[in-house]
Amino acid sequence: MSGVAVRLAYKPVGMVLGVAASAASAAIFRQIWKRIGGTDDAPEAHDPTRDWAEVLLAAALQGAIYALVRAAVDRAAAAGVARATGDWPTRDRKPTRVKVPI
Repeated sequence: MSGVAVRLAYKPVGMVLGVAASAASAAIFRQIWKRIGGTDDAPEAHDPTRDWAEVLLAAALQGAIYALVRAAVDRAAAAGVARATGDWPTRDRKPTRVKVPI
């Protein structure tokens, strides 16, 4: 499969995986918030009964979890496509590994 065909075929797969990553990150966040926040629901920004620290902590945590899950899903999908087709789905060239001395 050519690199262009791989990238075009990967677009809808990437969108579906993005939705799945969003749902997974929301479920992970809810479970973590139950443990650290002590409530089932995270605070909304417009909730007058919640203080600034709680609202901002929840927002930062939710964003970090979303970014982590989305990056992991995107990277795993791209690597899987590269293994299956020999072409990296989001670039014109295959990725190269840089050896970093320890």
